[in-house]
Amino acid sequence: MSTTCLLKHRLMFPLLVMLAGTAFAAENAKVADEIHGDKMKMEGMAKPAPGDAKLIASAMKAAPSSVAKDATIVAMDAQGMRTLRKGGNAFTCMPDNPETPGPDPMCADRNAMEWISAWVGHKQPQSGKVGFMYMLAGGTDASNTDPYAKKPDGSNHWVKTGPHIMVVGGDAAFYDGYPKSADPDTSQPYVMWAGTPYQHLMAPVH
Repeated sequence: MSTTCLLKHRLMFPLLVMLAGTAFAAENAKVADEIHGDKMKMEGMAKPAPGDAKLIASAMKAAPSSVAKDATIVAMDAQGMRTLRKGGNAFTCMPDNPETPGPDPMCADRNAMEWISAWVGHKQPQSGKVGFMYMLAGGTDASNTDPYAKKPDGSNHWVKTGPHIMVVGGDAAFYDGYPKSADPDTSQPYVMWAGTPYQHLMAPVH
């Protein structure tokens, strides 16, 4: 994420996308819905949906062009998740969530998608099944200690994230090699959500 940098990371996108069968598709819709919420509402008013070309362009900003050009692009609308462009590599990208204050398109590989699915479903992710995510356009603020926080409350250590990559699903020993402070220096690699099943490495890209 972000979710984070992912979903509640509003990255991390609260969340997305596995196109390997009906079961994965259903889980993907749930993940994408958590990340993007209701794209048709903004302050109680219906919001016109951007065209597919703009959504694709937004999603491709998440990753290097060499990755994004062959990635599957998906987006949420009133009917649920839909594929805007079928890709040919292991990555799936999603466009910016217009309901968050900053740009946060996201691109993740298959293992990262499984990890996000576990996170959104409050399930234990498979340890040692390493996944990789790009958020090169930046991310929206998130709690560094609570995987499910939606807003700062004075005690959940809200952090600001710029362009970054994420490594998820690693063994605990992998994350032990990086800072785990609740209030990290976000200009350097650090562990988000340390001590939870969803800890992951945040690595800024300058």
